This record gives sequence, C-alpha cells and structure tokens, in this order.
Amino acid sequence: MTTHIDVLRHGEPLGGRRYRGHGVDDPLTEKGWQQMWDAVAGCADWQHVLTSPLSRCHDFAQQLAKKLRIGYSIDDRFKEVGFGTWEGLTPDEILASDAEALQHFYRDPIRNRPEGAEPLEAFSRRVWDAYNDSAKKYANEHILIVAHAGVIRAITANILGMNLDRVYSNLKIEYGGIISSMLSENEKPKLVIKAR
Repeated sequence: MTTHIDVLRHGEPLGGRRYRGHGVDDPLTEKGWQQMWDAVAGCADWQHVLTSPLSRCHDFAQQLAKKLRIGYSIDDRFKEVGFGTWEGLTPDEILASDAEALQHFYRDPIRNRPEGAEPLEAFSRRVWDAYNDSAKKYANEHILIVAHAGVIRAITANILGMNLDRVYSNLKIEYGGIISSMLSENEKPKLVIKAR
C-alpha cells in the first residue's frame, strides 16, 4: 500500500517580487490563477486537498476541491516561512536600506535571518511534522498540498536528508511547480519524477 503526496506551489501573486512570507497575504493575479489551473490539468485522481491558510494557496485549493468534488482542509503548518522585518519588501528596498544584510542572507540564509524572522530549522520541523501527519491521516490515498516554495524546499530537504542551506540555495521552484513523493509502509518517503 502506498501514499502519494503532491505539493503544488501557488501561482504569481499580486505585488510583484518581494519577501512574502506568512505576514503578507497577497491574492493571486489572473496569470497566477492560470498557472495553477495549467499545473493541475489532467490530474483528477486526488482524494483530498490540504492547503496553507494564505489566500494565494487557499483560494485555489477551495476552487479545485469543489471542481473535483473532494474534501479540502487548511493546515496552518503549511504556511510560508516568516521573514520578520523583511515581510513585504522587495530585494531592491532591502538593498537600499541594508545591502550587507541581504548579501549575508544570500550567502547563508540559515544563520543570517532578517530580524524577527522564523528560524529555518523551526520552519522545516513544522512543515515536516505536517507532511508526516498528513501521510498518516491520508494513508494509502493520493493527496495534494497547495503551499509555497519554502514548504517545497523543506519537504525536499527532509526527504533527501540534505542540509537546508544547500536546498535553499540550489532548488528553484517555479510558480505552479509540483513535486511528487510516495511513501510505502515501513519505508522512508521518496521523491517521484513524473512524465507529463
């Protein structure tokens, strides 16, 4: 018996490129909605949808569940990492006020967090706990989690047993990107690459 878990990143939100953690709740643009519908085209075998509470995820998850006539639920632990004082700021705005802090963050995002930001280790633990709890609750089902780039990186790092800093520096997740994983009984989760 196998559990399949897909994780979908939200589409493009209003407001352009900026540090948008769980303190900024921008809705999707029209393009963002289309990116998400395109990402799930032809996928109709999910049995439940879990979602971050933030509107850039939740609004689509609710519409998708309604369309597929399946249940959906919100799990606060799948919200994006908090960026503290950088919430809502663009990289250019941060560069203008504190270029050194931004450079340190890019070099080592784990040990150079913005003031008041959620520690990446704590973020990773909460996401991984939510992933494992979901796998148990929906054992032997195929579920979709609608979440954020940081959530996908945290899940990937935990599945692969990699350092968070390597995954955060080297894994790019496009809007509407999906990662898939599977868990068989008494085995560790595995990432799955699907043919389109």
